[in-house]
Amino acid sequence: MQTIFIMVKCDLGQAYEVADRAVQDVEQVSEVHSTSGQYDLLMKCYLDDNTDIGRFVTEQVQTLPGVKDTFTLITFKAFS
Repeated sequence: MQTIFIMVKCDLGQAYEVADRAVQDVEQVSEVHSTSGQYDLLMKCYLDDNTDIGRFVTEQVQTLPGVKDTFTLITFKAFS
């Protein structure tokens, strides 16, 4: 299992709709947080080890209505 975070910039006024749609329609999306700054949302996603991250982001997240831009962070290790 691999964990990635995707920062999402939305069309004006669309952040809540994008967040709702991501949680409902993309099963790999675990959490979505609204954020301040350059990006509107932060999505936490869990992907199978054999999932192509680039395809997932471009085909599952960037195609959601209202998504304007994304920035993906690939994680190495979780500390707790």
